Order: sequence, then structure tokens, then C-alpha cells
Amino acid sequence: MHRTIFTTPVISTVLRGVSMAWLKLAGWTVQGQLPPEARKSVFIAAPHTSNWDLPYTLFASFALRLTPYWMGKSSIFKFPFGGLMRWLGGIPVDRSKANNLVAASAEALVAADGPVQLIVPPEGTRSKTIYWKTGFYWIAVTAKLPIVMAHMDYPRKLVGLGPLFTPTGDVEADMALIKRYYSQFKGKNSDQFTHE
Repeated sequence: MHRTIFTTPVISTVLRGVSMAWLKLAGWTVQGQLPPEARKSVFIAAPHTSNWDLPYTLFASFALRLTPYWMGKSSIFKFPFGGLMRWLGGIPVDRSKANNLVAASAEALVAADGPVQLIVPPEGTRSKTIYWKTGFYWIAVTAKLPIVMAHMDYPRKLVGLGPLFTPTGDVEADMALIKRYYSQFKGKNSDQFTHE
């Protein structure tokens, strides 16, 4: 995995302090902590309904001492912001091309020497969607890693890490349990988040 703002010495320490102070001043509460067995893991990022989700995710990642990487549409990685997006932990995804993203992501997670958490929004977009994509699930299954149920709740100003979920391979049953957990959270644009 490439170097990011989270793995850059000194800068990451300073930004952790800034992030914790900003979240506190803005009235947000950071919940949970990353268990040792999830130092390599796949994170569900939900609800994902606003551009504001990225800065809050980055602030919370510093506060929780995470080493996150996230996937974003390839258009946001074009000049002049591509280098910055990669330094923030971004991995470009070209949604117009058929590619084996699950296998490539799982292989990168397994091969990484240190802690790495891959953040995947199951909606795949900030727009309203009816069904969640299951890419995060199959990446975890393929890499044999736990899923961390990360959450963001705008009305209560809560952001953090929920329980670990170990996928069984029964995607329908597992997705039903995961969505039931997320039914308690509301995004910034809550009408765009569905638990179907």
C-alpha cells in the first residue's frame, strides 16, 4: 500500500491532535477502538450520503489511530487533486470498466506488511440507492479478514467503530444482519440511505 497522511511521521501526530480538538469543538463523539485482531480489516462506511462524510471519516481515523485506505471514483483522482487524494488514502476505482476489484483488493490487504483498513461504502455512491453493493463483503471473505462496522450518525453527532463481523459466506443472511445493525444510524441526507 502507498504512503498516506496517516503513515507520514510527525504530520500524522499533529493532525491527530487537530482532529480530536475539531471533533470535540464541533460536538462530535468518537466511539470504539480497533481491536488488535482487526489491524487488517475491511470497514463498512455507512451511511454515505454526503461529501462531508470524507472529512469526518478522516478526522475520526486520526482520532482512532487508524491506517485507512478508501476507494473513490477515478474522476476525483485526476489533475490537480490526484496526488492529494492518494495521500489521503484514496485508491481510484474506474466504475466504467469491468475489473476484478475484489480479488485485487483482497490480495493487496493480505500482502500489506503493516496495519491496513480498507474503507468501502456499500452504497457505492452518495446518491440514493435501493440495494447495497456486496464488494466489501467479498473482499473480506476472499482475504479472510473481519469486517468492522464503522458508523456515522449526523443527528446524534456520533462517529466510530461498532462490532466486528465475521462473514460466514451466506451473503444474504449476513447482509440482513449487517443492515439491521445500520438501521439505527442516519446520514446527513438521511432520505438517501436505505437498509434494503
